[in-house]
Amino acid sequence: MTKIDTAEKLREIYGMPMELAVAKALTKLDPHCRHFIELAPFAVISSADAKGNADVSPRGDGPGFIKVLDDNTLLMPDRPGNNRVDTLSNIIENPNVGMLFFVPGFNDTLRVNGTAEIHNDPALLAHFADTPKLPITVIKIRVAEAFLHCAKSLMRSKLWSIDSQVDRKVMPTLGKIIKDQTAASFDVGTQEDADKYFAQSIAERG
Repeated sequence: MTKIDTAEKLREIYGMPMELAVAKALTKLDPHCRHFIELAPFAVISSADAKGNADVSPRGDGPGFIKVLDDNTLLMPDRPGNNRVDTLSNIIENPNVGMLFFVPGFNDTLRVNGTAEIHNDPALLAHFADTPKLPITVIKIRVAEAFLHCAKSLMRSKLWSIDSQVDRKVMPTLGKIIKDQTAASFDVGTQEDADKYFAQSIAERG
């Protein structure tokens, strides 16, 4: 097997990027990017610690839950969870982050790269006064690059197609999986119990 371990070898296989693919990368959010973020109820954020150990975290709430402060600044709420704080710990060590925004029904996605800081400034938390509960902290992201990603991956996956949905019951509940993985002793309950628990947690803690 041949390992591709240099940029030169990589370019020999793939060639140079299409001119338009390079030109579409912006250094700030334009009106189209801002509108996309305002529509997006779901995003993922990638981070890495000082040693380069990577992580990616899903984030979701109502459309526009990530606020656009200005053309180069985003505010992401960090709400109660399991207190692993993987993303937050990474940001403290290494501020570089990448984000991917999704809008249900859109096959296009929005990619954003930049640097992040963690704040609990009341003035920043107040940007989320339109939600039932304020977040614990705010991740302030300085946008360095933003561009729309083509629709091919979501089209191939048929992510939004009702016919592609998989019955959750083909796998055990999350509780059962965690119990198997950890040998912990607790009542796993049903998937309905788990969904009810998380819904109640969202209502009570945000």
